[in-house]
Amino acid sequence: MNAHIQRLIRLVAPPQGAARPREWGDVARELGIRLPADYRELIDTYGGGCFDNYLWLLEPDCPKRPYDLLSSVEERNEGFEMLWEEGEEKPAQLLEAPESRLIPWASTDNGEFIYWLASTGTHPDGWTVMVNEARGAWWEHFEVGCAEFLVSLLAGEIRSEILSTSFPLPDHEFRSFASF
Repeated sequence: MNAHIQRLIRLVAPPQGAARPREWGDVARELGIRLPADYRELIDTYGGGCFDNYLWLLEPDCPKRPYDLLSSVEERNEGFEMLWEEGEEKPAQLLEAPESRLIPWASTDNGEFIYWLASTGTHPDGWTVMVNEARGAWWEHFEVGCAEFLVSLLAGEIRSEILSTSFPLPDHEFRSFASF
């Protein structure tokens, strides 16, 4: 088991029975790209849901469309295409590596999105994290994968200036989509 997932389990117990088996090969075919192992393990352990009433972990084939990974990828790509055609500046990391793409894996109650910076030629397990403000062009880049980013946020080891100052909560919780 991934060390960051093990730490996360010690911080926030996964709900019983919330995770359901995934056919990750089907997800990879639909996206046209394989997802990082830590994310697959995170979903296989927790399923989709919400950490500390704020950060929503997107999952493939989520019955709640706003939190479906596959729908979010499509919607975010369309949105970026429109914004960038209208002149909004791309994040520096995409300008430096134009063959890279952004793939959302989490969102927040405030409308921020958390992405992988998926660089061509980089194995998915080497993708790093980007955070985008809800309605603007402010971006943060973190040189870690999604599981390390999540557990480090919850443990107070890293801080995003974009995400809410009320996150994380002092006592962590995870609610699966099944509980809503």
